[in-house]
Amino acid sequence: MQQHKLIAILEEAAPPEFAAEWDKSGIQVASARPEIAHLAVSLDPTPDAVAEAAAAGADMLLTHHPLTLRPRYPDALDIYQRTLSLLFSHDMPLYAAHTTLDANPDGPAAWLPDELGLSGRRFLEVTGVARRADGTERTGGFGCVGDLPAPLSLPELARKLAALLPLERANAVARLIGEAPAAIRRVAVCTGSGASLMDEARASGADLYITGDVKYHDALDLVSRNRLPSGAAFAVLDVGHFILEEEMTRRLALVLARRLPDVRVSFLPRRDPFSPFSLLEVPEVLS
Repeated sequence: MQQHKLIAILEEAAPPEFAAEWDKSGIQVASARPEIAHLAVSLDPTPDAVAEAAAAGADMLLTHHPLTLRPRYPDALDIYQRTLSLLFSHDMPLYAAHTTLDANPDGPAAWLPDELGLSGRRFLEVTGVARRADGTERTGGFGCVGDLPAPLSLPELARKLAALLPLERANAVARLIGEAPAAIRRVAVCTGSGASLMDEARASGADLYITGDVKYHDALDLVSRNRLPSGAAFAVLDVGHFILEEEMTRRLALVLARRLPDVRVSFLPRRDPFSPFSLLEVPEVLS
């Protein structure tokens, strides 16, 4: 398939109009390669991902995360320079579907709300409006809140999550902030780093907000607000940045495989850079 036609189909799943102002979604490294027969899909544009894509015979690499949010000269022998070097040496174009994918409510970013069967969904933050080929418009936004089909306790919900998440490649230890009610009815979700939307999640009436990358002072503020006389039970389950987006990216590869029947689409799994380590059970020998 011609590269520009492939990108046009990709951008139906990740509309550029949905991108956050600060984001660098889109073509990261250009190539004059006209035809794409094999597309590799991965979460991060690391040297390992580029090398794996090249070894698999891929003509193009699609990642969720951009190569960088602050473009600069490759003036140091670092990961940025190494990634660029590998891409150029294999004449491999790199495209990133970052917030353009995150903000599409009809795409893979909604995989967890879909699996949980959330109804009455609405955004936590609207980011933009995209026009479909038929002239109709659709709205994009970060995060999603909706109601469960039936109330669940936190342990019941945790078991559902464990069955859905790629725990074999991730840090399986989540952090609970605040106190969830005994019966969780409304859940908010934001893949990746959603700490900035905690206030919106609370205001939406969510009992539990599932996201990643919550900072200490934000967590402290949440706990303090819960203790106010007017504070309702509200909790955040921080599952880390990696795990929700890794599964989202895998599902993006499945969507593209269906939409691109003449292109081989390969998903390249990554691993969470964080590993669980208990200070209470320190092994005698660290390997």
